[in-house]
Amino acid sequence: MGRRSAAPTSPFGEPRKFDPKFKGPIGKRHCTDVLCCIIFVVVILGYIALGVVAWIHGDPRKIIYPTDSYGQFCGQKGTPNENKTILMYFNILRCASPVVLINLQCPTTQLCVSKCPDRFATYLDMQANRFNNSYWEYYKQFCKPGFDKPRKSITEVLRDEDCPSMIIPSRPFLQRCFPDFSTRNGVLTVANKTEFKDGIGQMRNVTDLRSAANGINNVLDARSVGMKIFEDYASSWYWILIALFIAMVVSLLFLILLRFTAGVFFWIFIIGVIGVVGYGIWHCFWEYDSLKGVPGADLTIYDIGLQTDFRVYLQLRQTWLAFMILLCIVEVIIILMLIFLRNRIRIAIALLQEGSRAIGYIMSTLFYPIITFILIAICISYWAVTAVFMATSGEPIYKVMANKTLCKYADITCIPETFNTTNVTRLCPGAQCTFAFYGGESFYHQYILIFQLCNVFVFLWLVNFSIALGQCTLAGAFASYYWAFKKPADIPACPLFSSFGRAIRYHTGSLALGSLILALVQFIRIILEYLDHKLKASQNSFAKFILCCLKCCFWCLEKFIKFMNRNAYIMIAIYGKNFCTSAKDAFFLLMRNVIRVAVLDKVTDFLLFLGKVFVTGSVGVLAFFFFTRKIPVLTDEAPALNYYWVPLLTVLIGSYLIAHGFFSVYAMCVDTLFLCFLEDSERNDGSAEKPFYMNKTLLKILNKQNMPRTQ
Repeated sequence: MGRRSAAPTSPFGEPRKFDPKFKGPIGKRHCTDVLCCIIFVVVILGYIALGVVAWIHGDPRKIIYPTDSYGQFCGQKGTPNENKTILMYFNILRCASPVVLINLQCPTTQLCVSKCPDRFATYLDMQANRFNNSYWEYYKQFCKPGFDKPRKSITEVLRDEDCPSMIIPSRPFLQRCFPDFSTRNGVLTVANKTEFKDGIGQMRNVTDLRSAANGINNVLDARSVGMKIFEDYASSWYWILIALFIAMVVSLLFLILLRFTAGVFFWIFIIGVIGVVGYGIWHCFWEYDSLKGVPGADLTIYDIGLQTDFRVYLQLRQTWLAFMILLCIVEVIIILMLIFLRNRIRIAIALLQEGSRAIGYIMSTLFYPIITFILIAICISYWAVTAVFMATSGEPIYKVMANKTLCKYADITCIPETFNTTNVTRLCPGAQCTFAFYGGESFYHQYILIFQLCNVFVFLWLVNFSIALGQCTLAGAFASYYWAFKKPADIPACPLFSSFGRAIRYHTGSLALGSLILALVQFIRIILEYLDHKLKASQNSFAKFILCCLKCCFWCLEKFIKFMNRNAYIMIAIYGKNFCTSAKDAFFLLMRNVIRVAVLDKVTDFLLFLGKVFVTGSVGVLAFFFFTRKIPVLTDEAPALNYYWVPLLTVLIGSYLIAHGFFSVYAMCVDTLFLCFLEDSERNDGSAEKPFYMNKTLLKILNKQNMPRTQ
């Protein structure tokens, strides 16, 4: 007889060879991706060094405290400005908007004062009343330090901005003097006046201040709203905590009940979809039949052409016929998918139920997201603090503030002490040498932008590593559950802690490598978003098209890498191999079962979405009725609120985050059990030597069984 031909080789590799000693996550393993681990540790040490250098050179007070035109902090202890905590602008009309006032530098002298002006006055009026000492004593507190009885002419004083040309009644906000705007009978006023005298003696309407203080009223209103929101939180915080605790309990109950209700929820949804599509088919037929004999209804869509009013098409029989055919095709596709994929759907539902059972045995996994949250919070805090310190590094840099079209020296660096001796003041009347920003000439200051980019990249790497560590830890714990032949007797003690120890001790390098690849893609996406922001005003359509394509491609690439990393971490947790080998094995395993992967993914997404909606919606509705005093039994217990939406929105967001945290553990559990199930079905045959580890429900669906073991 001729030799039997070899079985065809799968393009996605062959199933893993049977190891008779394999009984779950391998305990005896070695360190993987050591080189990447070393690089990761070196990068962390460098990141710490960068933070130390930034903390040495930086000074957050440059952001917290306003800075005057001399680069000095308002309210800084041990300086002449110690009791001068507020910043005043000599000529607020030169400031374009409050954004310039708060964040950037306004092209006018800025002075630290102890209090804001409380009256209208001009330097011309002061000169007219120069023999009135009380008038001058009040006005000169808003002049530059050391400026006493004027020895200069009025023109020279105003040109050099030794004193403000005018002062306006103001109130302090964000440690800056803003005009004291108010509205009376719909009319904008400042200190109950609608007109004021400017620096050259002309009468002007207070509406002229709008361009300089546009939106300040909204900012001040926001402060009032902020105080009311704070009051609402102060009176309702314990009720918010109670609502979030209820959300946690409901999320836990939902996960536990999924072992009994997963199939019910899914089939109710499917039957509902079939029913809705069926009703749509009937409605289209009814509309098609009712238009029979109606004048003009037998025209074709081609006959009437393109119409802006869509209702015109609804008067045609052909439109409803097309809708009916389309819905019939959708209905047939759904029914055929249910017929041919029924076993795969049953497998997906069984795995979802098994996931609920696994969480019931390893309850500690539900609280692991707290560790991930703490690690990510540390990363965010370190990144933010380092970024602030780097942004505030350096010495004060002064630049010439003048009209760019009339002065060629505008925006050049200057020295305040020698500025008046240069010819800039002669060539550019009214030019000022004012503080611009903080900088320096050292290596650190020259490459501060590069260091900021490094700060962002390492931040992304560390955040992804924290998530990867959580995924690998949970995968190891749930794999220990699946590969326990007798559940729960064979489940090892403290599976979550043991899995965490294995991930840290042996696979830091592998987790760092996967996180590095993902961080690189995310960093490129950030750069593309920045370029897209810069090109919004550009007229280059081709560049915009290329950028849009790149953004789409890298978005898809990020999603694919996240999917592959997640499954690679599961294989690492089970077999202890390096990242590339684990990713390859996971990819081939999934591709050999691609239809099962698609079905499980969609069924899981649907049930978890349903769970998030249920938890958030139920707790949100309960909170709404409670905070609006619509629950008669608890009317007296509900706190008095300015805005009931403040605690309600907090409860909704908090409930969603809690549900997301619980369900992310559940999703990781299902994905791990699914890969274990695929490995189990490929490596084992049900014999006494190679028994299946899957539960009886899955064995029944696959029409398989375990042979009894010999004693």
